[in-house]
Amino acid sequence: MSAVEAPVDRLPAFPWDKLEPYKATAAAHPGGIVDLSVGTPVDSVPELIQKALVAAADSPGYPTVWGTPELRDAITGWCERRLGARDFTHRNVLPVVGSKEFVAWLPTQLGLGPGDKVAYPRLAYPTYEVGARLARAEPVAYDDPTDLDPAGLKLLWLNSPSNPTGRVLSKDELARIVAWAREHGVLVFSDECYIELGWEADPVSVLHPDVCGGSYEGIVAVHSLSKRSNLAGYRAAFAAGDPAVLGPLLQLRKHGGMMTSAPTQAAVVAALGDEQHVHEQRARYLARRTALRAALENHGFRIEHSEASLYLWATRDEPCWTTVAHLATLGILVAPGDFYGAAGANFVRVALTATDERVAAAASRL
Repeated sequence: MSAVEAPVDRLPAFPWDKLEPYKATAAAHPGGIVDLSVGTPVDSVPELIQKALVAAADSPGYPTVWGTPELRDAITGWCERRLGARDFTHRNVLPVVGSKEFVAWLPTQLGLGPGDKVAYPRLAYPTYEVGARLARAEPVAYDDPTDLDPAGLKLLWLNSPSNPTGRVLSKDELARIVAWAREHGVLVFSDECYIELGWEADPVSVLHPDVCGGSYEGIVAVHSLSKRSNLAGYRAAFAAGDPAVLGPLLQLRKHGGMMTSAPTQAAVVAALGDEQHVHEQRARYLARRTALRAALENHGFRIEHSEASLYLWATRDEPCWTTVAHLATLGILVAPGDFYGAAGANFVRVALTATDERVAAAASRL
């Protein structure tokens, strides 16, 4: 056995590989597969964003990690307009190379390690746990973070709207959690990548003054353009909040060369400056959500939470892999709930990210 432990040895098995046989079953359906397993956008990148990318294509020099002043202006302006943040400056923002990279490496970049704890929701995006394990910190799952023992707890992840459940934390819940974290000196990072996709609830940011009291001390929000603007292929995201946290991260990321490409930076400026394409994309997802929800419920499913985000959290009160196998025979591929924690063992996550034609096919098969 090697004396050097590879970082990958600290990680769980990559879960998506387990879906391959079910994917093969679904692909054999005469009408073709309807893949509702991964939340990857399928609609076109809006034209004004494509044009901004092309216009910046002649970018022979190195971009900066902090981004252009225009990019920082776009991010601070959007945070004030959309999230209700006040008195935001460039020191309050940090562009990142897609939010998954940021989530996975954040504990390491914060200097966490053995003896430190990283907490995240019991049902959650697996990368929160991955980030803790990469840093050799202790991953801790919670139902209510204020029930946690704060001793050794260095990083608390919130996720509202939730992936996978679509649950939204209310303004009062967020304020209570932020107050608790500050009382105990716990750093809060709030993953708000689905904030534009509220259906039966209006998601609120931790940066809203009713939550943070007008102070960004100890709190950072993480936002992505993958879902709101169909930019998953561009790797465009940013963190916003406490400059005392973001400043050291900026310096570290400069050393690591973690910079967003110059054309992508220009595309983000265009994306954050336009709301029309966001409204149009929301309308597409709402129509798909309405069709899939009705079809699933008519098929005997119960939908829980799902008041926001890009997913329906569905159950037939049976083991999730039984449900996955059943739907695969109909040519429909979904994600098993246990990918997101043992508490999801009787649920499946159904993504809204398929074309209108494929969603219609799924609905008719159900």
